[in-house]
Amino acid sequence: MSAKHHVFVIALALGAAAAQPAAAREQIRIVGSSTVFPFATAVAERFGKATDFKTPIVESTGSGGGLKLFCAGSSDNDPDITNASRRIKPSEVEKCAANGIDEIVEVKIGYDGIVLANSADAPQMSISLRDLWLALAKNVPDGEGKTRPNPYRTWADVNPDLPDVRIEVMGPPPTSGTRDAFVELAMEGGCKTFDWIKAMKKQDKKAYKALCHTIREDGAYVEAGENDNLIVQKLAANPDAFGVFGFSFLDQNSDTIQGSLIGGVAPEFELIADGSYPVSRSLYFYVKKSRVGEVPGIEEYLAEFTSERAWGDDGYLADKGLIPMTPQERAQWARTAAELVPLKLE
Repeated sequence: MSAKHHVFVIALALGAAAAQPAAAREQIRIVGSSTVFPFATAVAERFGKATDFKTPIVESTGSGGGLKLFCAGSSDNDPDITNASRRIKPSEVEKCAANGIDEIVEVKIGYDGIVLANSADAPQMSISLRDLWLALAKNVPDGEGKTRPNPYRTWADVNPDLPDVRIEVMGPPPTSGTRDAFVELAMEGGCKTFDWIKAMKKQDKKAYKALCHTIREDGAYVEAGENDNLIVQKLAANPDAFGVFGFSFLDQNSDTIQGSLIGGVAPEFELIADGSYPVSRSLYFYVKKSRVGEVPGIEEYLAEFTSERAWGDDGYLADKGLIPMTPQERAQWARTAAELVPLKLE
């Protein structure tokens, strides 16, 4: 065979290879919330062992970061499922639609409490939502119906009944669903205990939200990334510091850290489940319906996650700190997952 003919054969072979479609991805790809991450990982590992499907890849990117990746497209390069520790926003649904993702299946998986935790070797904190907001807000009331930059350096500066210890709280960044829920439930919850601020909500919602939701940036609050385990390790090393994260991380590390009482209520499983604990929220994941049938195992993964052995009262996810829904709620959401009912925002 001449050199010229040899090159031609190679070119033909390369052209034929290029004409072949790329093999579809065989592994489910999941991104999103660091709070939901341990639950999704547990389900993925069980699913991988119990079926012939490959174990899904689960990444912790934060709820906001996960939804951004999820809504970017529906190719093999994009995630199939995203976990979220808050509900998807209408703007995110619109972003998905703009990128051709018209049918999103929403599945609520249970509840979680957001805790303010510290080292088990330090005194346990008992704090009100008002004092928590005063400690962490960027601007606070000046006593004359106006606001000023936060002057409080110690917890005792906020309230003499609190420890005379420097305010140092490690918590999630703005991309985190835990951060979204914390500012909405804890920060705003404390902020609106001031009547004149509560009245602002009707007069100037934008100003009200800016005041209630903006966390100080002077070092008292430290953004610790999306790795909640890292916060747990830092709390064990620094008895004066506090951390903000989901109940499951407290539950899994109760030998080294403890949860603060908020409004006199402890972050305990039953008290979060019945709504007594003031800083509790719903957890979700979202699925691209178009990827079902494209990526093997999505329906089977959903069936495992929504099974009683996983998310039930005595399921393996409860052992990891997930607060189960009622049997009626579980039945409703399991049906939504099985029938792949697309989300319709009210």
